[in-house]
Amino acid sequence: MENGVGSTKEENLLSRMALNDNKAGMEGLDRDKINRIIMEASKGSRFYENELKKEQQVNQRIEKMMQQKTRLTEQQLQRAQAQVEKMASELERSRDLSRAIVHVDMDAFYAAVEMRDSPELKDKPMAVGSMSMLSTSNYHARKYGVRAAMPGFIAKRLCPGLVIVPLNFDKYRAVSEEVREIFAEYDPNFQPMSLDEAYLDFTAHLEQRQSWPDKRKKIITAKQNQTFENTVEGADLSPVLFEDSLSSSGGDAGGPSEVFGTSVEEAVREMRFRIEQKTTLTASAGIAPNMMLAKVCSDKNKPNGQYRLPPTREAVMDFTQKLPVRKVCGIGKVSEKMLNALGITTCSDLSQRMALLSLLFSETSWHHFLQISLGLSSTHIPRHEERKSMSTERTFKELSKPEEQFSLCRELCEDLADDLKKEALKGKTVTLKLKNVNFEVKTKAQTLPYAVATAEDIFAVAKELLKMEIESESPQPLRLRLMGGPPRTRRPGGIFWRSTSRLPSFTSH
Repeated sequence: MENGVGSTKEENLLSRMALNDNKAGMEGLDRDKINRIIMEASKGSRFYENELKKEQQVNQRIEKMMQQKTRLTEQQLQRAQAQVEKMASELERSRDLSRAIVHVDMDAFYAAVEMRDSPELKDKPMAVGSMSMLSTSNYHARKYGVRAAMPGFIAKRLCPGLVIVPLNFDKYRAVSEEVREIFAEYDPNFQPMSLDEAYLDFTAHLEQRQSWPDKRKKIITAKQNQTFENTVEGADLSPVLFEDSLSSSGGDAGGPSEVFGTSVEEAVREMRFRIEQKTTLTASAGIAPNMMLAKVCSDKNKPNGQYRLPPTREAVMDFTQKLPVRKVCGIGKVSEKMLNALGITTCSDLSQRMALLSLLFSETSWHHFLQISLGLSSTHIPRHEERKSMSTERTFKELSKPEEQFSLCRELCEDLADDLKKEALKGKTVTLKLKNVNFEVKTKAQTLPYAVATAEDIFAVAKELLKMEIESESPQPLRLRLMGGPPRTRRPGGIFWRSTSRLPSFTSH
């Protein structure tokens, strides 16, 4: 009997820790073999114990949800269905297919930067991070099941030859700045989501693009000619608007060239080309009528590809209905498991069971599910002055000495202050997120009566928050492996700051 219970517990935990092969470069892997190695490598570790605790919490939520489901009446479901249909009708009237929203995602960014700077790594499975946690992996490593947010010690069991390179955020930020300079030429108000991804609205750029003068050719290097070997030919082509001269790339007027057209596909292809020319790194992109769909599309042809979803309701609905729910940003493994318990695995299932979801989930959650099922999302990319939060990012090996923790905290505050200065922003609430060696997460926040932006002012608040947590663990040391704010992306963040206002104002909204 005990073996049966243990087996069930392990199966449940496996559903949480199992390979997520929705990630680009992880298709067609031997899931059973990889999952078996993950479980064997994890047993007895703090990571395993923390995942087990989280899994138990999720199972309790599912059990409570299923009990609630059994008490629902047919009358309740009918009323809920009427409410869902009314809401869907209202949302449908708000559908906007007029924008050309682009999501750009650098391919295996941290790993790609390291391989560029150390060519000997290019043909090896490698990842960036530490034995405690990986931030990303290259495509060679993904074929073994190695992925971001996986402890390095598990990754080593999956791929014994894996090379793990320490994080170097100064290097990644420098490359990110180069990429962002190109983004700004297509959308000055683009929204960066992390160092390696951003949303852009190409609508205005496409209008300008139609009136470009006669085409000019751009000489490209042999490497770029291999990447873009099919030069576009035909009428109505626009110039490649590079600032440098034709000879600057090392070719002559008769050398290989690349020409780009006026369509959105050509504009995005041109942007990706320019990113590679400037950094030698590749990017993938998704083009769609809204932000949610653009993000999903950017993953369709990774690496070094792009995908456009036509801006028609028919195309959007057909694309959305076939999507696994886990492919949608905002639906993680917990939400996925809860939906799976109700027999929901695709967005089509969401549509069919929306009345039930409206009775079992919060209003905010089921409204979000309904928007997803209709393929609806924001078509407005917030401008810099509309941003409500900003954070820095840092994962590290175990830190247990207070002086080291305070030193790192100050460093993160300085990074954040630099980012605030670049965007001329300030704020009133500082949030500190800490993860200990047992993978337990705690978040503390403090709101000031006035807005601040300097490293000294931010650190003064963050230091007190950190000090409180250190004292709460006394006489035992506070053993940390992550210091951050609520993550704005998939990665854990650093010091987190919110409630923005334009400098030099001393108030915030």
